[in-house]
Amino acid sequence: MLSEIDTTDFELQDLKKEGLSVEQVEALAKQSGSYESLLNRRATKYKEMGLKDKELSEEEYKDLLLSHYTFLKRPVFVLEETILVGNAKKTVEALKAHLS
Repeated sequence: MLSEIDTTDFELQDLKKEGLSVEQVEALAKQSGSYESLLNRRATKYKEMGLKDKELSEEEYKDLLLSHYTFLKRPVFVLEETILVGNAKKTVEALKAHLS
């Protein structure tokens, strides 16, 4: 579904090469409401570290997001005051609606 969206007007960031700054992670968390909402629970590292059944604090979620790019749920679209995180069908539909 994401392939249906024209991303030519978006600024893309190569997370593998650039990573995320503290400022970026803090801004994303502020817009999304929490660090936890940004965390990719499907990440291999998340599973390898046995985090599934652990109760983590917001600070621990932040540390994970800063430690490796795969912990960030992707894609992330920041549209003015709106942030859309992940590729779930409803997220993609919201992105399409915002762009139309």
